Amino acid sequence: MSTSLLMVTGASGHLGRLVIDHLKTLVPAAQIVALVRKPETKAAYEAEGIAARIGDYDDVDSLKAAFDGIDRLLLISSSAVGQRARQHGNAIEAAKAADVGFIAYTSILEAATSPMALAEEHKATEAMLADSGIPHALLRNGWYTENLLASLPTDLELGQHFGCAGEGRFATAPRKDYAEAAAIVLAGGDHAGKAYELAGDSDFTLADFAAELSKQAGKPISYTDMPEDAYTAALVQAGLPEGFAAILADSDAKAAQGALSSTSKDLSTLIGHPTTPLAETIATALAA
Repeated sequence: MSTSLLMVTGASGHLGRLVIDHLKTLVPAAQIVALVRKPETKAAYEAEGIAARIGDYDDVDSLKAAFDGIDRLLLISSSAVGQRARQHGNAIEAAKAADVGFIAYTSILEAATSPMALAEEHKATEAMLADSGIPHALLRNGWYTENLLASLPTDLELGQHFGCAGEGRFATAPRKDYAEAAAIVLAGGDHAGKAYELAGDSDFTLADFAAELSKQAGKPISYTDMPEDAYTAALVQAGLPEGFAAILADSDAKAAQGALSSTSKDLSTLIGHPTTPLAETIATALAA
C-alpha cells in the first residue's frame, strides 16, 4: 500500500466507525484521517491514535480545510434525507478544490435504475461525481440487515413484524460487511470507474425473516403485510417523522417489486469471504 492519506467522512456514524476499524487492519494508523463534526468525537479518535478533522457537509469551507492533503476519500452518504444531494455536492466541490485524487461513494443498490424514493439523491450524487472529473468508485450498498432489526423490541413484544413488502426478497448484509468492502476500496487498488452492486449472498422474504426471528427468540413471531399507506401511518404512530416514514414504506413497497434483491456477488468478492448470514446477525442482535 502507498503512504497516501485516507479520509473517512461520517466517521462518528455506525458505518464510518466500522470502516475505520477495518481500515486499521489494512494500513498504518498514520494514514487514516476521520472526518467528524464534534470536538469530543475528534478527541476520542485522537486518543486511539487516529487523526481527526472537523468538517460539516453543510459548510463547504470547513470541508475544503478538512480535505487538504487527502489523497483518497470515502464519502459516506449523509443521514439527512432530503438534504443529501446538496450536502454531497458540497463535499464533491470541496474535494475538487483540495485536489483529492479518488472518491469512493456509498450509494444504493442498482442506483441507476432503482425505483426507490431513496435512490433519487444517490442518482444525483453519482451524476455530480461523474461531472467532477475526480476518479471515483460507486459502492452501491444494498439493505443493511440491521434495518430490519430496528423494530426488534416491538417485534418481540407484539409477536409480529410489520411491513408492506409482500413476497419481495431482501439480499441483506450487516453493516460490518459493507464497511469491510469500503475500507478495502479506500485502502488502494484499481477501483476508479467501478460501480459495485453490493448485497448479501442470499435473499429472503420478510416472512422468512420473521420465521428465523421466531425460531431464535423461542416465541411465535409472524410477518404482517400491510398496504403502503397503512404501514406509513403505523410508522408515524410509532413516532417516526412523516417524511421518513413515507420513505421507509416506499422502500418496502419497492422491495415487493424486487428493488432490494440482487444476484450480484460483488460484496463477497470484494471482502474475500461469504457475507454474514441473516441467522448470525439475528443471533447477535438478540444477544445484545
